[in-house]
Amino acid sequence: MTETLSPLPIVFGSEVAAARKEGKPIVALESTIITHGMPFPENVATALEVEQIIRDEGACPATIAIIDGTIHVGLSRSEIEMLAHRDDIMKLSRADLAYALVAGKSGSTTVAATMICAARAGIATFATGGIGGVHRGAEESFDISADLQELSKTPVIVVSAGVKALLDIAKTLEVLETLGVPVVGFKTDEFPAFWSRESGHACPLRMDDPDEIAALYKMRKTLELEGGMIVANPVPEADEIPRAEMETDIIEAISEANRRNVSGKDVTPFVLDRIKQQTNGDSLVTNIALVKNNARLAAKIASAF
Repeated sequence: MTETLSPLPIVFGSEVAAARKEGKPIVALESTIITHGMPFPENVATALEVEQIIRDEGACPATIAIIDGTIHVGLSRSEIEMLAHRDDIMKLSRADLAYALVAGKSGSTTVAATMICAARAGIATFATGGIGGVHRGAEESFDISADLQELSKTPVIVVSAGVKALLDIAKTLEVLETLGVPVVGFKTDEFPAFWSRESGHACPLRMDDPDEIAALYKMRKTLELEGGMIVANPVPEADEIPRAEMETDIIEAISEANRRNVSGKDVTPFVLDRIKQQTNGDSLVTNIALVKNNARLAAKIASAF
């Protein structure tokens, strides 16, 4: 019996549809930053500012979300504001993306889900804040983000400020190597740690030009290698919080999460919020700066294609 596939429920915003028709470079953006990553009103303001940065660099922004069971590639301002205010928005990854589509749910897309949707939409470049990875204590909790497996399967360039520093960076880099995911430091030999430019861990590869990064992606396609790649882009020096300062706050926030038995998808939003409180909002300021910095670089890479 021949299997009949379900049609993919996907729509393109007017700006993205025009960019596709014109062959203009497009940069995918996640929506979890709007619903779970930042508080209101910073979430809406940052989403709109990041989109404008990409336009200013000559590319088209494509913020991705699931709205009432349909993949939306490119959101209007009213849709971004709706995501920021509704309290029934799921946080979607590979495991529950299809469920949201068939059940008619609305959800924001994590790195993994954004990669899947971007690839289906023919978008090869994606800007985010930091990817997920191996959580501290994963040898007991087995808490490892689906982002890592997705990077080994889906051919999208992910521009980030490394992994979120609340994770076990050494183990995350080890898993990425095992999965065959290229980790490219942009103008750096040190893997960045989200809020901080340094992590104490070397970046496996280094490239200093967006054209080189685009060429690497093309060569991987020529070799028929599966999966995407990470471009690790350090937060601007003027905006960073030194690693030693952050570590104390991270340990305290993780300990609080453990005391409250926070687990699964709730860990990262909880810890980020605690760190924001402990740093008197400085961590959020740095988070916004690094997302903008990543969007700028992603637009240049997309244009290099």
